[in-house]
Amino acid sequence: MDKKLIKDFPYEYEIVDPEKNEDLVNYFCTPKDEYVTIGPKKYFLLKGYLSGAARIYNFPLSSEDTFVITYPKSGTTLTQELVWLLGNNLDYEKAESININERFPFLEISAMLNIDEFPLTADLKKELKKSLIPVTLEQIEEMPSPRFIKSHLPLSLLPPSLLDTTKVVYIARDPRDVAVSYYKFQQFLNIVPPEKEFKQYWKFFMSNQIMWTPYFEHVLEAWEQRKHPNMLFLFYEDMLKDLTGAVRRVADFYGKTLLDDQVNNLARHLDFDTFKKNKSVNMEDLKKTGIYSSDGAFIRKGKAGGWRNYFDEEMSAQADEWIAKHLSDTDFRLPHC
Repeated sequence: MDKKLIKDFPYEYEIVDPEKNEDLVNYFCTPKDEYVTIGPKKYFLLKGYLSGAARIYNFPLSSEDTFVITYPKSGTTLTQELVWLLGNNLDYEKAESININERFPFLEISAMLNIDEFPLTADLKKELKKSLIPVTLEQIEEMPSPRFIKSHLPLSLLPPSLLDTTKVVYIARDPRDVAVSYYKFQQFLNIVPPEKEFKQYWKFFMSNQIMWTPYFEHVLEAWEQRKHPNMLFLFYEDMLKDLTGAVRRVADFYGKTLLDDQVNNLARHLDFDTFKKNKSVNMEDLKKTGIYSSDGAFIRKGKAGGWRNYFDEEMSAQADEWIAKHLSDTDFRLPHC
């Protein structure tokens, strides 16, 4: 396929080959021309991303901004809540009263999906937009400082001055757990039909045909910047093992001094059993729009190592080989759990 350029954006893109796309169309509930690959690393994204790529890459930054960046399903929402509360004087009452999407918007959401094209009534579209506010790049640009912004894009597709200007918290997670969680999440979104097996999803994941892959390129871009003073690189597994320790690490990163009681209270607030019931983060309000399935949950299990319940011996061997191949020339290692 011919490579194409976008004005004011440094990377070429390609529309995903229609024959390759056929397998994806047969598995996912998506149109045939939905996907593109971006740049030399071939990040796999929805075609809609092209409409916002340049504006995202040239997004105006402030030194007061904070970005939480992850590959999807790596502990994003937990980290958003932690970072937002530390940046807002532990104002639990305010956090509870305002949806996480409004407090901590998703940078590329307006490019990745067009709510007006959803097969919903006008009232449901209005409800969905309300739940995702602020939904446009312009609205995010106009937010008052300090701004808290989430992205699943790799560093190379975000503003080049990001680390020199803002604070960035990046969270990584074992890709096997990521794939399982993403599979379940896309079932929850009615993107993956319930009869579709995880084994095929895992093949798509390893071959970089799942959104925001390649996984290791994404993570390693951040890992290479882990010593930058404005970068805090965390593992989700470490956060689960020691929430109080995670709270202290993030607080130190932002120059915040917390009393022991404050640390313990914040850790309790973020504990999975409490967090799952938190209406400002669990997206329960979106179920009535039909975007989310009435079965399942946005915040599902919050555990490490659950992939073992979904991988047979063949898949485990494939995963071991795939991980070893991508880490052979790096000092990046996945946490044991």
